[in-house]
Amino acid sequence: MLDNLDLQSRIRTGLLSFPVTAFDDQDRFAAEPFRAHLEWLSDYRVAGLIVAGGTGELFSLTPAEVVDVVRVAKEAQPNQPIIAGCGYGTRMACEMAQAIEAAGGDGILLLPHYLINAPQEGVEARIRAVCNATKMAVIVYNRGQARVSEDTLARLADECPNLIGFKDGTGDIDTVRRVTLRLGDRLSYIGGMPTHELFAQAYRGAGMPTYSSAVFNFVPATALEFHSAFTLGDDATCNRLLQEFYYPFAAIRDRKTGYEVAAVKAGVRLRGFAAGRVRSPLVDLSEEEVGMMEDLMRGRG
Repeated sequence: MLDNLDLQSRIRTGLLSFPVTAFDDQDRFAAEPFRAHLEWLSDYRVAGLIVAGGTGELFSLTPAEVVDVVRVAKEAQPNQPIIAGCGYGTRMACEMAQAIEAAGGDGILLLPHYLINAPQEGVEARIRAVCNATKMAVIVYNRGQARVSEDTLARLADECPNLIGFKDGTGDIDTVRRVTLRLGDRLSYIGGMPTHELFAQAYRGAGMPTYSSAVFNFVPATALEFHSAFTLGDDATCNRLLQEFYYPFAAIRDRKTGYEVAAVKAGVRLRGFAAGRVRSPLVDLSEEEVGMMEDLMRGRG
């Protein structure tokens, strides 16, 4: 397991990848296509992989499947930090974290709890319990019904040394800026809006120097070109790529709820990997929309 401080340093400014989870025609986890996809991606340098996350359909995986995904990812990219999605109720999240650690994971991205809204003290108690259940690094994903306040995160950062990161998918720039100003270098900050490249320049102004990329799954060279330009402050290149690729991709993604995962998986299949269909309740792109994806990807690796 990678040292937590080393992992925190590595992800502070580097691009993070969100691999899709491959399924076979019986809707089972397909280890070999998943492995082949990760091995192909290994030619492109990133700071780490977040497997079984939002793009990896954590919400449709069993806890045992999450462990299988982690094991295969460690085999496919043994020198790459492997961070795994972890979520649901407090006890389940604690058990998942321990199983991910036993499988060789380097950290977890703690996704929201299931279904019900909860008061801030309950959200805080859940994060604290998960941090205490594992020695691995923990990154809090601020999204949905699990939004943390500046004060909550500051207390947790004081109490939980393995809490190394804050990822935001809410779009609440005010909270993001309050957190980054108050906690400074204590945490690493990761942008996590769907297709975050669309928001990256705005988040940079709020103190978030990096983000996770879903499109890295199928256009890794484009994803790295954008991230390099973003890091260098080359807004002209970022703006060109937004116009050429990211906004047209968003137009496909926005055609139906859940396409932020389905469109990425379609892109992986178009690269020749047997990623399979998305699991219900998500649905796949239509043939017409797959054709649109193919046109968009043409000439991009």
